[in-house]
Amino acid sequence: MQNVVSRSDTDTDEEYRLDEQIGHILRRASQRHASIFQARMADLTPTQFAAVIKLAEIGECSQNRLGRLTAMDVATIKGVVDRLHKKGFVTLRPDQTDKRRTLISLTQNGVARIDELHRTGASISSDTLDPLSTSERRNFLRLLQKIT
Repeated sequence: MQNVVSRSDTDTDEEYRLDEQIGHILRRASQRHASIFQARMADLTPTQFAAVIKLAEIGECSQNRLGRLTAMDVATIKGVVDRLHKKGFVTLRPDQTDKRRTLISLTQNGVARIDELHRTGASISSDTLDPLSTSERRNFLRLLQKIT
């Protein structure tokens, strides 16, 4: 005789609903943010933007360190840096103490764009968080930082 499991045997107090799951909600929020970002930032991708902004914050650093600070793996940061170099945002030079390392810094063009990028980035963040009140924004960002 075959074992048949009825729906009532597997029900829990809370049913699983996709629209209430963290992964689904984060993906939808990320899609919304990406759409806003693309509409405002024509010449940089989100990863390129992050690398440029981080370089402006910390100054010259190795490609490896920049990847760690922007949460990008080795292959991703290499592609990002190569594209930023082609676009004229960064310069590359060998590290004098370790020839295997490449040091990255912003070009004059990159530095000249930082104020504009800060303003645009702030506007993108504000529009992404627009449905939330000021206190909800603070709490939301604080909670997201706790799970990263």
